Amino acid sequence: MNMNESTIEQFTAFAGQTRIASGDLATVAQGAKESLETAPQNSLLIFDNTNSKQVEIDLRGSVEEVLSRLPQPEKAAPTEPAEAPKAGRPKLGVTAREVTLLPRHWDWLGSQPGGASVTLRKLVEEARRNSQAADQSRQAQEAIDRFMMVMAGNFPGFEEASRALYRNDKGLFEKIIAEWPQYIAAHLRMLSEGIEWKKDENK
Repeated sequence: MNMNESTIEQFTAFAGQTRIASGDLATVAQGAKESLETAPQNSLLIFDNTNSKQVEIDLRGSVEEVLSRLPQPEKAAPTEPAEAPKAGRPKLGVTAREVTLLPRHWDWLGSQPGGASVTLRKLVEEARRNSQAADQSRQAQEAIDRFMMVMAGNFPGFEEASRALYRNDKGLFEKIIAEWPQYIAAHLRMLSEGIEWKKDENK
């Protein structure tokens, strides 16, 4: 599952070990501000759930002032009228770069239908498709590792959970985090939806 899919809220705020808000940045900022006013002694942290990097928000002033300082989403560029098609080969948006290959590679590319350029583009697209799941799994692991370092670094079993994460051992990972505070464990399970776990050979 893609880490960017809508099943995962974009941001999450924690007050200590308690999750206080999840959603878009405005929703989370408002939740963080209200929590700060109710319990100013709590440590507030806001995470971008796509990578678990911390997000800094200026919580001074009223809720309205806090929201007014948030970055505004980029507006879509105005749509330009479509140009009439021109004679000749269509523009593909390709970029010319130098590629160094052995002679036998060039010979093979030249013998393929469409020639070297078409074949190279097909090979690159196929490689991208084949590696997409692995790339998403790696990004999810990195996000979990970053979150655990901040929120669970002192918890019992932290190092073992980290090793289980990178061994793709779902059973052991979930067994360890089940003993951690509920909001921390729930957040880690949510982040782990993007991982391709090792299949259980006992099933």
